[in-house]
Amino acid sequence: MNKAQLVDRLARQTKMTKSQSEAVLDATLDIIQKTVSRGDDVKIVGFGTFSSAIRKARLGRNPKTGEAVDIPGAKVPRFKAGKEFRDRLR
Repeated sequence: MNKAQLVDRLARQTKMTKSQSEAVLDATLDIIQKTVSRGDDVKIVGFGTFSSAIRKARLGRNPKTGEAVDIPGAKVPRFKAGKEFRDRLR
């Protein structure tokens, strides 16, 4: 499912227009991204938790040459599915 399909289903389910649904979805995603980028978690009970984590620096290899390459650490987004979400997949 892509964003357009999600907006369409959201509009049908909530009886809002597609433009209203897209605005709500965009605002929700923007809030989640800004909150997680500040270092705070976003917990949606039954769905999951969005958070950030630090990935350690490590030594990698260039697959073409085999040369060692330093890969710097990075702050990365994480998502952990909630129990209800995991149960739906079973």
